[in-house]
Amino acid sequence: MFERTALPDGPRVISARLAGTRSLSIAAYVMVGSRLESREQSGTAHFMEHLTFKGTEAYPTTRAVSEAIEGIGGTSNAATDRESTVYWTRLPVRDAERGFHVLGELMRRPLLRGEDIAKERDIIVEEIRSYRDDPGQYVFNVFDETFFGDTAMGWEIAGDETSVRSLADEDIRAFWSAGYRPANVVVAVAGDLSHDQAVAMVAGAFGSGNGSVPGFVAAPKLPHKRFALLEQHTSQAHVCLGLPALPRDHPDQWALELLNTVLGDGSSSRLFLRVREEAGLAYDVHSFTSDYADCGTLQVYAGVDPTDLPAALEAILEELARLRDEPVPAEELAKARAYARGRLELRLEESRHLASWLGVQEALHDRVLTLDDALSALDAVSPQAIHSLAQRLMRDDALSLAVIAPKRNARRLEKVLRLP
Repeated sequence: MFERTALPDGPRVISARLAGTRSLSIAAYVMVGSRLESREQSGTAHFMEHLTFKGTEAYPTTRAVSEAIEGIGGTSNAATDRESTVYWTRLPVRDAERGFHVLGELMRRPLLRGEDIAKERDIIVEEIRSYRDDPGQYVFNVFDETFFGDTAMGWEIAGDETSVRSLADEDIRAFWSAGYRPANVVVAVAGDLSHDQAVAMVAGAFGSGNGSVPGFVAAPKLPHKRFALLEQHTSQAHVCLGLPALPRDHPDQWALELLNTVLGDGSSSRLFLRVREEAGLAYDVHSFTSDYADCGTLQVYAGVDPTDLPAALEAILEELARLRDEPVPAEELAKARAYARGRLELRLEESRHLASWLGVQEALHDRVLTLDDALSALDAVSPQAIHSLAQRLMRDDALSLAVIAPKRNARRLEKVLRLP
């Protein structure tokens, strides 16, 4: 169970009390992400997230910020996404007030000094380079660019070297001033703390203040392009195959959850058993979904020997076509449902995941589900619902493929990019 309060011109607060626990998790979401950026501003939201940790009014150095939480055994971090940025901490519940204070400082009172901005440019450039040197990670960036095109959805969240080095100090400060307003924040709390206590601490740490936040451009028609190859002479080829799926809060979201579970989530999934266990083509093969306000994806990743690219792609496409052509057998669906239920139940017993569950829903979704609500929704999904969804999604013209591999091994892949 949870409680919610919207402070006047301040954050929305959502909390779940876990009696008897010693840890407290706090996740603060601000409703700005990379999707708000123009091409010239690409990377600003991520840059802003980095800068907050360089110093605040109460904690003027990076060391002071980190010691405020680590000094009591806690952890903290942040992450930038397309439509939001989250700051979180997990610490002993006896130090709850400090946790709220630190997050409030990071989001509301960063110093944003020119010398810190200058230093952080080089650090972020090295971060971008580290992604690009990891083809198993970078293939997802290649896919986004292929699938979404030259739009904010297709650009790297961190930006590129050119955009990061050219961002003006004042533009970064203006981004913070426009977006990091208390009324644009959701604070989620999980631990042995009453809701009233949480609300009071949020009010004290974040204050109040409103303002207009620019909207983002609607998603383009998807997919933008069917195929992209980044030629690299690697010992392993990396494949990301995807198609348009569902936006957030679509009525079929739980059918998609179970479709993805059957397809490629876990070592009992069809892709794992077919591509890895039976064919021996990949060490890592899995599927996953993403959802945004007005679009979503279903994606499959595999890392294979470059000479096995055609065989691996053929196996993946056959499994997609199988979902399109045949209802999932009742016994297989029962196993997938039990897997999805159990994963959800176990995850939400940990305070950080529970805070994330509550915060994401309050910030980005139409309603906040309890665990029982989610389990009931999973139980209500029928084989017919999954089959109907697969028939709508699995189409040749929906497929988009990104590959990082030697060119000679990927030469004919675009021509065979169709469902059997």
